[in-house]
Amino acid sequence: MGRVLPFVTAALLSVVVLFTPESGVPTAPPGTDKVIHTLLFALLACTGLYARISRILPVLVVYAGVSEVLQELITPLHRSGDVLDALVDVLGIALGWATWSWIRSRRRGPRTTR
Repeated sequence: MGRVLPFVTAALLSVVVLFTPESGVPTAPPGTDKVIHTLLFALLACTGLYARISRILPVLVVYAGVSEVLQELITPLHRSGDVLDALVDVLGIALGWATWSWIRSRRRGPRTTR
């Protein structure tokens, strides 16, 4: 459970961030939402890999697309789906994977050659 808790926390945070009605979203400078999307999906990827969740990266790519479709379809949210948001979500997933790969390589220590 210890490895899964960070991912569950990140997943719950993503639901709040992605599905808060427009009226509850704070105003911010242009482009801030793209940064938030990127970091959110990087966090999901990194914590999902830490939790050793099988096939987490493709699942997150699907979640990125589905979340944008749902934002468009769920009328009470008054939010709109955005293809660019889905693309920066995928960028975030790649960033999370790269970060996790870097962390793992640092934990293993330097490789020696013979």
